Amino acid sequence: MNNIKLQGLDADGSEKEYSLNDFKGQRIILYFYPKDNTSGCTQEACDFRDNINRLTNYATVIGVSPDSIKSHKSFKEKQSLNFILLSDPEHKLAEEFEVWKEKSMYGKKYMGIERSTFIIDKSGKIEKEWRKVKVKGHVDEVIEYFEQQ
Repeated sequence: MNNIKLQGLDADGSEKEYSLNDFKGQRIILYFYPKDNTSGCTQEACDFRDNINRLTNYATVIGVSPDSIKSHKSFKEKQSLNFILLSDPEHKLAEEFEVWKEKSMYGKKYMGIERSTFIIDKSGKIEKEWRKVKVKGHVDEVIEYFEQQ
């Protein structure tokens, strides 16, 4: 586990500081997404939201993006998100998980989040990872992984 501290919003929307060490002893679904309120990220967040009861049988869901707490609050309220969102504006956690990557759109290169999901086991080790995630069907893949355990 790492000790990086980030501001975040709890499942109920209250603001607090988190470190992944806070979750030692429980499994985590840690998913990185590029930007609040964009179509793919909204779809992914809503898929996690809609399946939260199935997922929390296995692990705590945590979403991470470089967006501000203010942006997260708006996103969380607008979409009724029922899990933790962490703000990583300096991409410390994203760099730790090697998901802060050079990307390209319309021929322009820029740095951004590579949509990725990690299952972290109770001891803090990465148990499973999905990189370059395609949103459609991804949450079903995560559930399927747990059901096959």
